[in-house]
Amino acid sequence: MKKINITVFFLFCAVVSLSSQTPILTVSAFFKTVSEKYAQIRDYEADMTVTTSKDIMHSRVSFKKPNLLRIDFSDPATQTIVFNGELLTVYLPRPKAILSQSVEGGSRARAANLATPQGLGLMSRYYSIAYETGQEPVALDESTAGSAAEEKVVKLLLSRKNTSEGFRTIKLAVNPSTLLIRRVEAVSAVTGEVFKFDFTDYTLNQNIPDTRFLYDAPSSANTYNNFLLTE
Repeated sequence: MKKINITVFFLFCAVVSLSSQTPILTVSAFFKTVSEKYAQIRDYEADMTVTTSKDIMHSRVSFKKPNLLRIDFSDPATQTIVFNGELLTVYLPRPKAILSQSVEGGSRARAANLATPQGLGLMSRYYSIAYETGQEPVALDESTAGSAAEEKVVKLLLSRKNTSEGFRTIKLAVNPSTLLIRRVEAVSAVTGEVFKFDFTDYTLNQNIPDTRFLYDAPSSANTYNNFLLTE
């Protein structure tokens, strides 16, 4: 009887120990959950900060399904990027230049779609996905770790499957509560430069009108059509 009681005791301890541990969530399952969240987004706006080795730029980004995108910069002021599904327009205030490019398919359309919820599907297709630090949320910035202002995210590391992709790696920081992307860090496959995009102050599904994605460029600016290199 004592042996049976001891066996039951250890089994009970094992069950309690296992039940107290955080369930294992594979990175594929987590990424699928994030993708499903973005699939429910009809439109969104967010503050976006772009950081490179040379500049820090601040903007407000607007997106509407299926592929309408607009980025209005406050720094540099009045710089604007608009994509209406067919035409990419970039206004550069310093040289007073309007860059215009038709997008009809292939890799250019794919690149434009990376800024949309559908872009997550493209990432899973062309990149291998892994946890960078595990499934438990960690500090977004190491400098704030342990502080009252610490912001925790789940960090993912995406590595390209073939050399044709423009970014060698992409790091995603996802808010585990909202499942919204908080930060994207992409490393250029050509130059090795790191591009960091921080997203804050999201507003979702506000029925943004299509007119939001119409842009009247200054008449004094010079226009350069099809400025991207042809494939």
